[in-house]
Amino acid sequence: MGVIKKGKAYGLVRLNLKLLGVALLCLALGAGALTALGAAEGEGVDVPVVMYHALLKDGARQGQYVVSPAQFESDLRYLQEHGYTTVLVKDLIAYTKGEGLPEKPVLITFDDGYYNNYLYGFPLAEKYGCKFVLSPIGRYSDLYTDTPDENAYYSHATWAQLREMAASGLVEVQNHSYDLHQSRGGRLGVKKLARESDQEYRRMLAQDLTRAQSAIEAGVGEAPTAFVYPFGAFSKATPDIVKGLGFACTMSCEERVSRITRDPESLYGLGRFLRPAGPSSQEFFEKRMGLGP
Repeated sequence: MGVIKKGKAYGLVRLNLKLLGVALLCLALGAGALTALGAAEGEGVDVPVVMYHALLKDGARQGQYVVSPAQFESDLRYLQEHGYTTVLVKDLIAYTKGEGLPEKPVLITFDDGYYNNYLYGFPLAEKYGCKFVLSPIGRYSDLYTDTPDENAYYSHATWAQLREMAASGLVEVQNHSYDLHQSRGGRLGVKKLARESDQEYRRMLAQDLTRAQSAIEAGVGEAPTAFVYPFGAFSKATPDIVKGLGFACTMSCEERVSRITRDPESLYGLGRFLRPAGPSSQEFFEKRMGLGP
């Protein structure tokens, strides 16, 4: 303003040139910042997730949700031979915070917490040095802890067995609800009932998931960071409620490969491929999941 008041034309020109230079510099810096931001947003790693349930040797029991221990071992061999590295949810969370991931990460999950996962799956994980996520139904872990019954066909893992697996560093125990893994009274999994108010639904869901969190933390020694939707079912309000309870990751049953970026939001709603009995490891991973050799 002082330059203008003095009426010196050259001063005004110099000022305008200076402002123009600053503007150009800001534009250049801004473009650089936008380029850097775009690069950061473009970063990411494709993470295929495989969903298993039960492992049984009895061929008559094998099907959509039951595969043989030999099939599971073949899958682990295939992944290793083709350069894949098994990771856990904690590794994905660390990636969003700036840490790295293996070149070809893969997440293996077991839903429901069957005893046969401990009987057959855990020894194979130890044999191959592979990791997997196991998400038990809290009520059944309590039940079989109180009345142990080591039957591969129907029993669920006890808290002692879950704790043993978690202590190995190969198994990560996550939340699959305490007692919502069922279709009862018109409710499928954690879905909201039509007659339920928003407040009632929020209270019901929070009570169940919090109970499971407490049971797992007491039984295993560490609170879960992820919630695995029973049946992959949820209502419109569910994701926000789950996120509000502190979960950093959720898993669905939608069959797709998820891209994990530095944005923590990329960990919600991870897709997973159900592993049925029948297809060979190569057929399942390459044709069903679209993974390259």
